[in-house]
Amino acid sequence: MTDNVETNIFSNRSRLKALRVEHRDLDVAITELDSNPNADQLRVRRLKKQKLRLKDQIARLESELIPDLNA
Repeated sequence: MTDNVETNIFSNRSRLKALRVEHRDLDVAITELDSNPNADQLRVRRLKKQKLRLKDQIARLESELIPDLNA
């Protein structure tokens, strides 16, 4: 049972790291597009929505890594 929990925690941590990298990459891409006056605004909005979804996933994974104090 504890092996499964530890494996799940490790998996969540590596997934969290990947999501943070992807979030940072999107931030850079959005900044670059925003600096270009000819940028496709629809693309910028889609990237921003994707970035928000990633932020929600990151928050969810972070909350799963916090130990349950009631247990």
